[in-house]
Amino acid sequence: MLDTQTHRLLLRQLKKSNLDYLSNDPNFTNFLELINSAYFSFDKDVKHIENILEESSKEMFMVNQKLIAERDKTKIKLMNLVDNIGGVIFETDAKGNFTFLNNAWERYSGYPLETSIGKNFLDFLRGEHIDGGRRINEIFGRRGEDIKFIFRHKNKGQTMWFEVKSKPIKNNEGKFIGYIGTIIEVTNLKETEIKLQKASKSKDEFLSTMSHEIRTPLNAVTGLTNILLMEEHLPEQLENLKALKYSGEHLLGLINDLLDFDKIKSGKLKINEKDFSLNYFLENIKSHFSLRAEKNGIIFNVIKENEIPNAIIGDKLKLTQVIKNLLSNSLKFTEKGSIVLRVKNLGIEKNKVTLKFKITDTGIGISRAKQKSIFESFVQANSDISVKYGGTGLGLSICKKLLNLQNSQLKVKSDLGKGATFSFKIKFKLSNRLSQYEPEMVKMKTTFKPLKIRVLVAEDNKMNVLIIKKILSKWDIRYEIAENGQEVLDLLDRNEFDIILMDLQMPVLNGYETTKRIRNLSNDKASIPIIALTAFAQTDIKEKTKLHKMNGFMSKPFDPSKLYTLLEFYTHKSANCL
Repeated sequence: MLDTQTHRLLLRQLKKSNLDYLSNDPNFTNFLELINSAYFSFDKDVKHIENILEESSKEMFMVNQKLIAERDKTKIKLMNLVDNIGGVIFETDAKGNFTFLNNAWERYSGYPLETSIGKNFLDFLRGEHIDGGRRINEIFGRRGEDIKFIFRHKNKGQTMWFEVKSKPIKNNEGKFIGYIGTIIEVTNLKETEIKLQKASKSKDEFLSTMSHEIRTPLNAVTGLTNILLMEEHLPEQLENLKALKYSGEHLLGLINDLLDFDKIKSGKLKINEKDFSLNYFLENIKSHFSLRAEKNGIIFNVIKENEIPNAIIGDKLKLTQVIKNLLSNSLKFTEKGSIVLRVKNLGIEKNKVTLKFKITDTGIGISRAKQKSIFESFVQANSDISVKYGGTGLGLSICKKLLNLQNSQLKVKSDLGKGATFSFKIKFKLSNRLSQYEPEMVKMKTTFKPLKIRVLVAEDNKMNVLIIKKILSKWDIRYEIAENGQEVLDLLDRNEFDIILMDLQMPVLNGYETTKRIRNLSNDKASIPIIALTAFAQTDIKEKTKLHKMNGFMSKPFDPSKLYTLLEFYTHKSANCL
């Protein structure tokens, strides 16, 4: 018999086994007491564990309740923040359907939240409302990429502008599942931008109009001067005529400098790379400046220091402008001695050649203290230079900015009274073209042979008509004058012409509209060469003439030599067609 109370589990097991637990066998009894004691000990352990689990459960419940409270509190704060933020926060699925929108959506769009959720963003966006003329397919053409654009939207009669920024959402496997982003109102910024654009356009139009108004009488001054120089004149009148011609050309140079400076400052100048011949370029520079230098009693030369490539790709127009500005500067400040333009090949790497251009003169020089400030706008070395030599102080500033556009720097070395050296290095691509065609070089002509060409001149300014009549008559050219575009069409219909010199600003029909009508003719006259001849100086004037299928552009006041060369070219061309 067991000495202690028998455990319920042990009693159940003894009954099931039909063992006599009342046996007097001491070994059996001791064994049962050990098992019975173990059962009771196990009960105590289980009870202890249950108490521990109960306490832990209570603690976990309290922590869970606290976390739920914190979560709800944070959720409320986040929702308040999202709903009161100064813009729309949105989320879409992979198809672009809205899955979340904050309250700002309803305020800005005017559409209820409950009817907007689930709809596609394209239901609220029109392509013509997107800023910059970008197409919807262009913006949303590639899934899974960042999106950014500006659009306008009208709500309650008010036009508003918004900027959209969104990023793709991906799941744990990296699969694209939608977008999340913001829509921020930028009405004030956009309206300011529009006002600035209008102001810039107004400024361009003002500069262009002022340029036209100044160039028109200037064309008369320089044109009549050129005519007087071409006609018989008294020897004592030559000096006066040269002074008059120089003054007109100087004034034209000042106007061009101001226009170039404005274009550079407004960021409207772009690099336009084309094939051109470096040898032809240097020959043209030499031809242009040799005569000017000779008249001043100065020696001018162009030196190739080593072998340089001929066919290269670059912005020839800007290179010409830089070199001519620097050489004109040297001519202005050099009273005796020489001016030399040197070109050196510094090496070829990855199909690009680095060229160094260096212009050295024996002029008045620049003090070291002034060598930095001379590159600033409207600055000259000192006030005496401005009084003695004239100029706006923009030439070097323009050169520096033009070179900066091409990743180049303009450097100067000089001592006062010992001349100056300006230099820059610039990279050009090598051209694969075996030969480079260049038109015949425009040279200063002293005599002009008669030209067998029929010219239709469209010009409404009486003074300009007087000048061009005199010039064309000197060359025995047959011509007709039309004062507006309609007269051009009427004369062209009744007569045969080889070329039209077309003023762009005329009454009744302007030059652009007249050209458009000519190009739409159903006969051979539709292809007649048309050269724009205008005093306007808008930044896009050359592009507009190309767009309207004009064959060339010549600004007023024009150089008679260049006009003669142009007409001579079309004389030969028309003769070859006969």
